[in-house]
Amino acid sequence: MRSLLFVPADGGSKLDKAFASGADAVIVDLEDSIALDRKDAARASAAAFIKTAVSEAKRPRLLVRVNGIATGLTDADLDAIVPAEPDAILLPKAEGGASVIHADAKLTAREAIAGIEDGHIKILAQAIETAAGIFLAGTFNGASARLIGMTWGPEDLSAELGAETNRGPDGRLTEPYQLARSMCLFGAAAAQTAAIETIYADFRNLDGLRRDTEEARRDGFAGRLAIHPAQVAVINEVFTPTAEALAKARAIVKAFAASSGAGAIAIDGVMYDRPHLARARQVLARAGEVS
Repeated sequence: MRSLLFVPADGGSKLDKAFASGADAVIVDLEDSIALDRKDAARASAAAFIKTAVSEAKRPRLLVRVNGIATGLTDADLDAIVPAEPDAILLPKAEGGASVIHADAKLTAREAIAGIEDGHIKILAQAIETAAGIFLAGTFNGASARLIGMTWGPEDLSAELGAETNRGPDGRLTEPYQLARSMCLFGAAAAQTAAIETIYADFRNLDGLRRDTEEARRDGFAGRLAIHPAQVAVINEVFTPTAEALAKARAIVKAFAASSGAGAIAIDGVMYDRPHLARARQVLARAGEVS
């Protein structure tokens, strides 16, 4: 998933616009964008939208951001949306692998009740939105077969820290949030799952979004959260391998295949070793090619 677009569960026509935005995934939000007295109505809206949308032949992946386990609202969220069979939930404030294990158990019970195949609904963990999350970022490995990725959130984290901002005048993350971002990246690598970059809040600044997203791709993130449909095209473009990148990846894979057992190979006077082969395969997989 290159682009994952948030939309409020009670967004009305915004739900349809998000569905048609070109995003690889749509995240129907029951958490931050929904006031407490609107939760029940939003759950009903989310379930109705998902139930209709999942039957479309060509569609984005459909996720629902539930409320965090500590809020006590997760069970009601899952009771409403599991029967609609979303592809995944986004679990906010997922502090370590234990929280994913907890969510997995809740999903397992509800899938059984609804007659849904066990493990159908996956989990994307918002792993670092709190200070505690940073110290638990390395504990997701093996937590659940449902885990499809890890992401993070500087907004909740900066509120917890009492920070004035999480980005400097140049739009770049300040030091504490650079650390949080890196911990998400390392944690996802340790868990052998996809790292998804956080939102870029200044949605009118598409140049800033492009720069920030190119840096995310460079560092190893596989996709990005979006908060406005206008961001989707930029994110998709940045995370789609270029023809040049694909040609280079194919050449590396082909050269290693022709030299079975080799630890390193030379192409046009440049040496490539096994980590280069792994990265080449990742590039091809991102483009839907089997290496």
